[in-house]
Amino acid sequence: MTQDTSTPTAPRTYEQVARAAAEDPETFWLGAARAVDWDTPPTRALDSSRAPIHRWFPDGALNVCRNALDRHVEAGRGEQAALIYDSPVTGTVRTYTYAALLDEVSRFARVLADRGVGRGDRVVIYMPMVPEAVVAMLACARLGAIHSVVFGGFAAAELAARIDDMDPIAVISASCGVERTRIVEYKPLLDEALRLANAQPQFSVVVQREQHPVELREGFDLDYATLLAETPDGIDPVTVAATDPLYVLYTSGTTGKPKGILRDAGGSAVALQWSMGNVFDLHPGDTMFTASDVGWVVGHSYIVYAPLLAGVTTVLYEGKPVGTPDASAFFRVMEQHRVNVFFTAPTAMRVVRGEDPDGTHAHAADLSALRAVFLAGERLDPDTYAWTTDTLASATGRDIPVVDNWWQTETGWPIAANPLGIERLPLKAGSPTVPVPGYRLRVVDAAGDPVPAGQEGLILADLPLPPGTLATIWGDDDRFVASYLSAFEGTYLTGDSGLLDEDGYVFVMGRTDDVINVAGHRLSTGVLEAAIAAHPAVTECAVIGVHDATKGQIPRALVVLSPEADAEAVRTELIDLVRREVGPVAALKRVDVVAALPKTRSGKILRKTMRQISDGEADVVVPSTIEDRAVLDALEETLTRSE
Repeated sequence: MTQDTSTPTAPRTYEQVARAAAEDPETFWLGAARAVDWDTPPTRALDSSRAPIHRWFPDGALNVCRNALDRHVEAGRGEQAALIYDSPVTGTVRTYTYAALLDEVSRFARVLADRGVGRGDRVVIYMPMVPEAVVAMLACARLGAIHSVVFGGFAAAELAARIDDMDPIAVISASCGVERTRIVEYKPLLDEALRLANAQPQFSVVVQREQHPVELREGFDLDYATLLAETPDGIDPVTVAATDPLYVLYTSGTTGKPKGILRDAGGSAVALQWSMGNVFDLHPGDTMFTASDVGWVVGHSYIVYAPLLAGVTTVLYEGKPVGTPDASAFFRVMEQHRVNVFFTAPTAMRVVRGEDPDGTHAHAADLSALRAVFLAGERLDPDTYAWTTDTLASATGRDIPVVDNWWQTETGWPIAANPLGIERLPLKAGSPTVPVPGYRLRVVDAAGDPVPAGQEGLILADLPLPPGTLATIWGDDDRFVASYLSAFEGTYLTGDSGLLDEDGYVFVMGRTDDVINVAGHRLSTGVLEAAIAAHPAVTECAVIGVHDATKGQIPRALVVLSPEADAEAVRTELIDLVRREVGPVAALKRVDVVAALPKTRSGKILRKTMRQISDGEADVVVPSTIEDRAVLDALEETLTRSE
């Protein structure tokens, strides 16, 4: 096993590490790559021959699953806990050692290989938060197959779109998801998605859950447990190029067509391994509890791959911040499993605070193992930051850092954070602290000119981005360049606005595109609008993301209806339609019927302007190209009226 060099001894200040990464990325990242076990060690870090598309470790070869499992077992730590499945909704707590997890992953990889799945094949995974989801991801990685996990909250039409884009050889799913008050039937959603999709997989594997077993389609659906029982032997990991895809994860695009973010094998392994020691200050034998979902990027990176790559125990939690059973849920998990680092979204802490404002449950728990809390997925508001910080300090008697960190599905790991494993920097409320070494950020105005410290503008990252970030968009290099790399030469357009203060701290203010952030989940307004526009009574519509104290943003729809439509009936139908077509994660609850929508003379709907009015912002931007100011004025009362 390669020795852990994720926390090099020198240089050790943030400034030194950031400078080393910026001035000589070749040497810096080849050094970081030594913490990964390679079948063919790379001799080069960066390939810029196709700039602005850059690739990392072009002559290296490895297997990510072997790095996540086999090497720890070979090093004598097979009996260490790798995965703790904690499911308050089913009353289950189950621990998988590294040896046990390797055994199941290897045998399931054999199951897939026996049915034709191999290097470069695609597999769609549509599953709840169960261990088999992690097994499926790692089994694909073991074979060099490309997995694409679709969040279980998405409806059939969204799943179908991803199946068509990936054209998978197989789909892996479960009979159901389990929530506190209901069963979510996955199989009918999958069957409907396959009916809608043009691409058709060769077979499906279904995990039958005892809470809701389903009838399997003969000749197509295969039972997971039966397959494993019939497969006593595993399969060796397949060596792949560092530049081969590890997975594709879809994110919202402003056009409404989902973008498949492609992450490569070598860059991901190096970056995630490096981040565990240097950003999160986690090392072999530690425990990380990330309260997210494997269907989102945080789950991919910090429930599955990063902890296991680093030899850390990861907690897979099938529950909610409250209601399973109450606001004590997170603190119970931290105590029971001796959690060292806890990672969740600000929304989750707002919900906990709402139910337990005095922090009673935190005070009642033994949090002596806890060293840090990381919050990401949306902007961390100062009130939530202060409450979380104060509650933990009071409950533990220690100064536990609450670390805001900013990143995206596209980047795969933090762009900005407090690098606790290098140097704990002073925290500033409202800021995710500083750019993580490897990212070089700048803030510019609309013309691309730099703005002074403290002035808001567009946040850009200089190319090349560090390893572990998106390699391209699945099947569409041109869209990758057009979407992210073409606005300003030599830079990646983050799509966020913000500022750098005089100390170099990053402040992220919000999205600059038509993507809204609901409780840490990015949703395209185009997808929501497409569902709404399908209603025969809707002649025009717009969806904006408006501020919500709990979820950060929630969608709000404004619709123009045909004259004969029953407005009240249509409102109800549209809410149901979005829930059915996009999924409950969309959380659309408010639909306003209006006479007209404000537009520019070229026909662009003024979504940003409407959002600013709805949120009560002081400086509302009204473009000089507005077609009819009277339309916007007429909407002001509707936009500012609370429901």
